Amino acid sequence: MTAFPSWQAFWAMGGYAFYVWLAVACTLFALGVLVLHTLISRRRLLADIRQRESRERRIKAAKMKKQGASS
Repeated sequence: MTAFPSWQAFWAMGGYAFYVWLAVACTLFALGVLVLHTLISRRRLLADIRQRESRERRIKAAKMKKQGASS
């Protein structure tokens, strides 16, 4: 028991195929853009975190070096 008697009827969607498949395509495109944006944002965030941690390590090392030189 299916909603459509044949594959042809399924693809035709009762005469509303253009609107149905356009809506499906728009939805899938939007989801794809969302996934891509999330991956790019994650990559940028991780790069920013690495950069900040590196900067903090350099600052800490410079302070230790300065304290060692003044002692």
